[in-house]
Amino acid sequence: MSLKALAAKIFAKRIHKITQKWATNPIETQQKVFENLIKQANQTQFGKDHDFCMIKSHSDFVQKVPVRDYEGLKHYVDKVVKGEENVLWKGKPLYFAKTSGTTSGAKYIPLTKESMPFHIQAARNAILSYIHETGKADFVSGKMIFLQGSPILEEKNGIKLGRLSGIVAHFVPKYLQKNRMPSWETNCIEDWETKVNTIVAETINEDMAVISGIPSWVQMYFEKLAAKANKPVGEIFKNFNLFIYGGVNYEPYRAKFENLIGRKVDSIELFPASEGFFAYQDSQSAKGMLLLLNSGIFYEFIKADEFFTENPKRYTIGEVALGVNYVLIISTNAGLWAYNIGDTIQFTSLKPYRVIVSGRIKHYISAFGEHVIGKEVESALKEAMEGTNVSVNEFTVAPQINPSEGLPYHEWFIEFENEPNNLDDFALRIDNAMRKQNVYYDDLIVGNVLRTLVISKVPKKGFQDYMKSIGKLGGQNKLPRLSNDRKIAQFFEIKE
Repeated sequence: MSLKALAAKIFAKRIHKITQKWATNPIETQQKVFENLIKQANQTQFGKDHDFCMIKSHSDFVQKVPVRDYEGLKHYVDKVVKGEENVLWKGKPLYFAKTSGTTSGAKYIPLTKESMPFHIQAARNAILSYIHETGKADFVSGKMIFLQGSPILEEKNGIKLGRLSGIVAHFVPKYLQKNRMPSWETNCIEDWETKVNTIVAETINEDMAVISGIPSWVQMYFEKLAAKANKPVGEIFKNFNLFIYGGVNYEPYRAKFENLIGRKVDSIELFPASEGFFAYQDSQSAKGMLLLLNSGIFYEFIKADEFFTENPKRYTIGEVALGVNYVLIISTNAGLWAYNIGDTIQFTSLKPYRVIVSGRIKHYISAFGEHVIGKEVESALKEAMEGTNVSVNEFTVAPQINPSEGLPYHEWFIEFENEPNNLDDFALRIDNAMRKQNVYYDDLIVGNVLRTLVISKVPKKGFQDYMKSIGKLGGQNKLPRLSNDRKIAQFFEIKE
């Protein structure tokens, strides 16, 4: 065992003890975070506008601070972007994480000197947690690759801005710099396909031990590697044994990855966003990710099926239940207050608090009142593939409200790696799995409002073509699993 691996084990044990301390005192931990946030932002413009000096409890906070998304907070953010101080948080942000919005164009998410360290610590602690649980640490001496956005930063009124992954690249610890790939120059390439090809050339003869990124884009990297070397990724990188991912559910990709790698590897799931680093997988055996209650973020939860009603109840950590679909609401030390990030989560454990990401509150299908969410379509597809040789590269689902004939249906656009022998039988398998999960969907099928779902095959690399067509190929961009309209579907209809 190398000195670096031994040091990692010692450090992992120390971090585990610190984590256990707050994880076993969740309500007290969150209360301290809440009180500190209110105190720190008391004299900001937002704090004054919302009577922070009068807030003594969560119920006070609910009365004073409504839930908002980016649009609702935009007039405050615009002031910060213009260079004003003490608007949402004391002083000015260190950075803006620039993301693509839907109705407002670019979104500028503030990162402050208080919030930035938690992004770095959480990613580090996820790896240390894995080391502590498994005892595996030799990989820290091997090469590591993080597929991410360009680290080139712009500047706006004295504040640097860029993609979150590009900003984080500036904070890689010195002890990892020699191990880290790709090169800085390659990381700065903007065109994703050019970048991946260059990364393949740089890494194909290296000893990669850890690979990290959004599964859909890592898959592209693996495919190009395997094609160039004419052998599985696991043979190219004999010491590759840890895959770190976030952004989307890995399960729909797992079979394809294991085929590309040629063997199974351990994985760690992360739940990062520009707005904060919320959770990471702390156990290889327990389901879900540890919710980070001590990271400068105060969490509230609204039941997804009540979210669009008037004044839905806002639950705190001590009031949540297992298996309920909640919209995640955050208040942070970057100055986001009762902020709806758009993600929905479910708790898989309450001791400690672990979550899975179940979807997006805006990404659902309820064209007929079925309330289908991302977790359900992913689980149904996984169940349908069990015991078969079917593998799927990517998929999305949309409602077909006005078919040319027959009843309406859900249309599944699937890019297969290995197709089923009988597409209709496979569609029925998915449909049955959906009906078991979602009683509303089952009622619509039984009541002859909907017919069995229809699969439309997407050609190889079809979804990459779609993402390229909307300028979102690579980086941190993700394909929506489902939508309540046919905007994505129209792309493939036109192609036909």
